[in-house]
Amino acid sequence: MAPISDPEVVVLVTLYNPTGEGGHQGGAVAAPVGGQVLGDILPYLELIKDNGETAEQIEEVEVPEIRGLNLKDAKKALKEVGLEINLKVELGENVKEEDITIKEQSPKPGIKVNKGSKISIEI
Repeated sequence: MAPISDPEVVVLVTLYNPTGEGGHQGGAVAAPVGGQVLGDILPYLELIKDNGETAEQIEEVEVPEIRGLNLKDAKKALKEVGLEINLKVELGENVKEEDITIKEQSPKPGIKVNKGSKISIEI
């Protein structure tokens, strides 16, 4: 829905038996479809986002491949394209980012997301 503070548009994406490059999780399969629909609707309606931007000012970037990289290099690669890592676990004091390898990521590489989005990882 958009804008969040005073919704005027709601998009519901329902996919039965989803498959594809993004896997079968909603963030990888349904979210890009919903994002595309909103991306087409918001400029037409000239809605303003909560941060004051219009939809046409939102930049999309392609998710890079970070599987196999260590955590430090993965953060760097994502930062270069304007993305962040969503790390759901606390690292211990003695754990070095260089010693942690990214096993899986969502969304998958090649998927287009809004700049500033967070990429979920498995370590």
